[in-house]
Amino acid sequence: MSTPSTQERIPPAHARAPGPRDGTRGRRRLTVILLMAVAILLAAAAAYPLIERAAGRAPLTADDVLGSSPEPSGSTGEAGGDIPAGAAGPNDDIPAITRLDPALRAAVRHAADDAHAAGIDLWITSGWRSPAYQQSLYDEAIRTKGLAEARRTVATPETSQHVSGNAVDIGPTEGAYWLIQHGT
Repeated sequence: MSTPSTQERIPPAHARAPGPRDGTRGRRRLTVILLMAVAILLAAAAAYPLIERAAGRAPLTADDVLGSSPEPSGSTGEAGGDIPAGAAGPNDDIPAITRLDPALRAAVRHAADDAHAAGIDLWITSGWRSPAYQQSLYDEAIRTKGLAEARRTVATPETSQHVSGNAVDIGPTEGAYWLIQHGT
């Protein structure tokens, strides 16, 4: 009697019942396919800004990706609420001051007069801001501090009280402390 060859003793893979080894091979193949798909997606995402720039279009901003803000409107710079000298008085004729809520502006004027009488400087370091200017501050915070810290420290145009004219930042530090102690 002749011994059957190996070829005759082991049926082809498609004719055998699946064993533990076949399941492992299938999982490995699926893992490799998924890793390749992820690599392709990452490469496409990395190339996107280059493709957009070559096509003459602006790449997406942080807000386009995150979906946290609408298209900003208005100006930046002094017309959008920036205070060029870094500080302004409550009587200055610049949009950051003139576009404040009238009651807030009057209260800050009164506080500045009282602080001055007490020998304390009190300035407005930030007042009204356009949505575009607020968006630029938020975008800059994302670039320099990261998304989590930006969300914690800088409001979006939709949530900022500066955009509605209902907030001011006060300086110098001595003036801010004075206002905390004596403000109403």
